[in-house]
Amino acid sequence: MIIFGTRGYLYQLAIMTLVCGRCGNPSAHTLRKRVTKFTLFFVPLFPISSKYATQCTFCGAEQKATKEQAEQLQAQAASAHAAQQYGQPQQPQQPQQPYQA
Repeated sequence: MIIFGTRGYLYQLAIMTLVCGRCGNPSAHTLRKRVTKFTLFFVPLFPISSKYATQCTFCGAEQKATKEQAEQLQAQAASAHAAQQYGQPQQPQQPQQPYQA
């Protein structure tokens, strides 16, 4: 008997301030990656699919994102975090407008 199937994994990649496309509030959004992996005898072997999305922490609205959009948002969040961590003077940052998927 062979036992196989799939299992989903959810990774939080970044948290950034964006203007929500649904509620219009500038609030924190989480950038998440959902990976579905093929399993054999409950051991995850290889990824089948990956999907990206942002979720508003104010209203809970979720917007899908492409891999390129997710990488761009993650790079922006990382550069803002690095500037803040090393005490570099930073311009007051305005919330970004949501992207259109």
